[in-house]
Amino acid sequence: MEQRPELVFRSGHRIRLLAEGSDGEGDYLRLEHQLPQCGRQAGPHWHPVLGERWTVREGKLRFRIEGTETVATPGTTVSAPARAVHEFWNESAGTVIEHEIRPPLRHWEMFTLWRNLDVTGKTTRSGVPRDPLALSLLWDYQDGYIAGIPVWIQRVALGTLALIARLAGYERRWATSDAA
Repeated sequence: MEQRPELVFRSGHRIRLLAEGSDGEGDYLRLEHQLPQCGRQAGPHWHPVLGERWTVREGKLRFRIEGTETVATPGTTVSAPARAVHEFWNESAGTVIEHEIRPPLRHWEMFTLWRNLDVTGKTTRSGVPRDPLALSLLWDYQDGYIAGIPVWIQRVALGTLALIARLAGYERRWATSDAA
């Protein structure tokens, strides 16, 4: 049986690559997340191009998408289309979800970068990179925007810092799967 790539964070959060490819709906990336602890998984943000879909296999998640809250239990699928502000929390230890991203853009690379920063102690307890350059590079890889902060400010501030991070070698150091 083929071993699928897996990323493991200090918190025990595991992300396994299930599939990637293209079908009648376009390019996709399918991941499995194993979330051992309760808590916020993603703050309010949105993506200009990609949409996401989550299916709960075990446990319980609470989503807020465009201001509407939904509690997802096993068998429930929740979607956030492109441009929809969304955030979610794990409300049950041991939750397992399938996560589909269309088109995937750089999401696997984003999770790899985040995991590499995390396992080397470069993130806070909640998983936020401590270094503003690393944070900006992570922002750039997520292909989206933080809700509530004007896009132009994010592009100027975080985009400029992401460029500086690249010039300083952060991408070479932290973005590859063998960096940690």
